Amino acid sequence: MQAPLHLNVPYVVRIRFRRPLSDRRFLRICRANPDLRLERTARGELIVMTPASADAGRRNADLSTQLGTWARADGRGFAFDSSAGFTLPNGAVRAPDASWILKDRWDALTPDERKGFAHVCPDFVAELRSASDRLRDLREKMAEYLGQGARLGWLIDPPRRVVEVYRPGREVDVLTGPASVSGGDVLPGFVLDLKDIL
Repeated sequence: MQAPLHLNVPYVVRIRFRRPLSDRRFLRICRANPDLRLERTARGELIVMTPASADAGRRNADLSTQLGTWARADGRGFAFDSSAGFTLPNGAVRAPDASWILKDRWDALTPDERKGFAHVCPDFVAELRSASDRLRDLREKMAEYLGQGARLGWLIDPPRRVVEVYRPGREVDVLTGPASVSGGDVLPGFVLDLKDIL
C-alpha cells in the first residue's frame, strides 16, 4: 500500500509574463487546463495552485452547502462555490472558496458577462485555509477583496482553529475556536456551523 501524499509546503506557482496577462489570454489558459486552479493577480501574473486535499475539499463542500442552502431560502442573493471566478475592479481574477452577491448586483450583469469571469466583486467572500496555503497570502487576498468592494470576509483557518472576520474600515476580528460565525448585516440570518469545518 502506498503512503499518502502530504502537502506540507505551499504549492503555488506565480508566473510573470513580459506583458500583463490579458482577459482573453487568461481565459484561453483556463480553458486549456480545466483541471488546474488558476487565478490572475492585479499585476497580470498567473497563479497556479495545487488541487485541494480531500479533507480541505470536504470542509469546503460543507461551507458552500451551508451558504447555498441559506441563500436559496433567503432569496436576496446568490451563493457561489470555489469554481466561480470573478474579475475584480483592479483586474485580478479571483476564485474565493465561497462567495455571495446581492441579487440586484448579479441581475445588473448581462448574460454574456455572467458566462465569463464576471466583472464584479462579491459582497461576501470566504477563504478556507488548507495545509498548503500561506497565511500571509490569504490575508493579502482578504485585504484585496475588501479594497475591491467586498463588505464581509471570513478567513477560516482549521490548522489554527481560528476565524478572522474582515469588514471595511474595521480591525480584523479574530475568533478562536468558535462553534459558529454570524453573517451579521451582510448575510442577515446566516450562521455558519463550524463543527465539521474547524
